[in-house]
Amino acid sequence: MRTGHFSETPEQWIALSDSPAVWSWTGALLVALALAPRFVGAYGLTLMVSALIAVVGAIALNILTGQTGLISLGQAGFLAVGAYANGILLVDYHVPVWLTIPAGGLAASLVSLLVGVPSLRLKGLYLAITTLAFSFIVNHVILYAESVTHGPNGVFVNGARLFGFDVQKGPPLYYLALAIALATLFAALNLSRTRIGRAWMAIRDHDIAARVMGIDLVRYKLLAFVISSFFVGVAGALTSLQLRFINVDVFALNLSIEALAMIIFGGLGSVAGASLGAVFLSFLPEALRLASVTLPETVATLIGDSIYEIRGIAYGVIIVVMLRFKPDGLIGLWRDARKYWSQWPLAY
Repeated sequence: MRTGHFSETPEQWIALSDSPAVWSWTGALLVALALAPRFVGAYGLTLMVSALIAVVGAIALNILTGQTGLISLGQAGFLAVGAYANGILLVDYHVPVWLTIPAGGLAASLVSLLVGVPSLRLKGLYLAITTLAFSFIVNHVILYAESVTHGPNGVFVNGARLFGFDVQKGPPLYYLALAIALATLFAALNLSRTRIGRAWMAIRDHDIAARVMGIDLVRYKLLAFVISSFFVGVAGALTSLQLRFINVDVFALNLSIEALAMIIFGGLGSVAGASLGAVFLSFLPEALRLASVTLPETVATLIGDSIYEIRGIAYGVIIVVMLRFKPDGLIGLWRDARKYWSQWPLAY
């Protein structure tokens, strides 16, 4: 059995992976994802689209919180900005969808400067409260700026077509979400290996030491806010395409809590962990519903009627348990299993 693995050249060091097995399994996963619409029904495809959108949002939050150490509870606000920018441009101004989706990301990035600049001297709980307040401000602006946002009436998002396909339902929406999720994953993995990613991790570990080393805290913190918000805005644009109708009730505080639970459960600071956490927790409500079928009818009915409340409780329990017993999350469990397999029977 292999007891060690070494990178001998710069190319091996900077490669995403130099393991043929990893690339083989990655290829098999991509083939499975590409063929998924042939084997799952409409409901299953809807769940997979929701999971892919969650992956984009979780990776974005991981850039800000996991890699840079800036705790944010403003995910719902940035999602709302991206969703409304996409919906308004698509419906009111008839802009093609291939422009409205990145426009949603750009709108969220610009708005992130409003919360990013005042928050540069804040961290920890104070930053979390500031970003939480930002979400409430966004909702109030949406409600009262009726001439632009349609106010409490919401926006019916329709007419999104790409290459002649309706990308608001079925396989076209799935493949669009899959392409964006893969692009986000690839971008985040490469960002983490650049000088920007290393600067973010230095700020996360000790911002004073990072400043002494010559890292511009203002620049890199703002950059983290802008890049993270861009991907969240894109996730919001996809959300508006999937739901077809958006209003402020869609972007409640629980979305921010769910996103935080995803990256904690998957593993803070890990792009793969954030993706795993997003997929797992996206399918959690459906798993609870299927599990309730085996229970007595009274209990099953109670679970079915209270599935959203139970989901919220489950997210809270997951955060507490993972932080207490496995701070590295799912990706930490995977690393432990891989080390045990490669190093057994040695103890180190």
